[in-house]
Amino acid sequence: MKTIKAIKPGPKPNKPDGTPDRRRRVTPEVKPKHPDLKPHKHKPGDSK
Repeated sequence: MKTIKAIKPGPKPNKPDGTPDRRRRVTPEVKPKHPDLKPHKHKPGDSK
C-alpha cells in the first residue's frame, strides 16, 4: 500500500548561514517580472 505525503507546512527554511531563504518570495522589486495570472475561462456546460 502506498502512502501519500502532504506538503510540509511551516515557516520558510533558512540558508546554512542562518539568513532567511528568499527564493520562494516575490519582492516588490521583482514584482514586474511576475505578471498576474490570466482569468480562467470555463467552457459552456462546465460546473464552476
